[in-house]
Amino acid sequence: MDNPILLTIAICEVGFWVLVIGGLCLRYVARMRRASTVTLALLPVLDVVLVAAVALDLHRGGEVEFAHRLAGIYLGWTVVFAHSTVAWLDVRFAHRFAGGPAPIKPPKTGPRAYRNEIRGFVKWLTAAAIALVITYALAYTVADSDQAAALKTVIQPLGIITFFWFVTGPLWVLGSKTAGSRNAKDAAGERSRL
Repeated sequence: MDNPILLTIAICEVGFWVLVIGGLCLRYVARMRRASTVTLALLPVLDVVLVAAVALDLHRGGEVEFAHRLAGIYLGWTVVFAHSTVAWLDVRFAHRFAGGPAPIKPPKTGPRAYRNEIRGFVKWLTAAAIALVITYALAYTVADSDQAAALKTVIQPLGIITFFWFVTGPLWVLGSKTAGSRNAKDAAGERSRL
């Protein structure tokens, strides 16, 4: 991999899963709760490593590429979604290795499904805001004017992701909820006419 930032993102992603799976294996398979807690507490170190790598590359005069903008998006994602990802896996590890309750499947339609989609979308908006803050902070602190202008274009992929997240998430569930309630009313009307 020629791009050092892409390589760093890949290493951080692999490191994330190694720490999460390793931490949960320590907790539920090896029964080493303290070691598990320490391992999972190392997750934010990966974010620091990535920010430092991007800042160093910019400081050295590296040309801003998609990977630099992706790093900001990745950081926003991990800051907001890492905890819920660990919690999701924790329930499954507890069920598989420690006799915990079976995971509850989230509803696909109805008010609870819509609330889940809205919650996920709000979390994404928070992640996008964090990505903007991190990227703009790098643009104003370590980047030169050309690098800063290129970094600020991160708003375009964030806008595209936000649009598609909204359409395929809350809007989709709302549409299926409306269609579902309409179909139920139609069925009730048909029964009343019989």
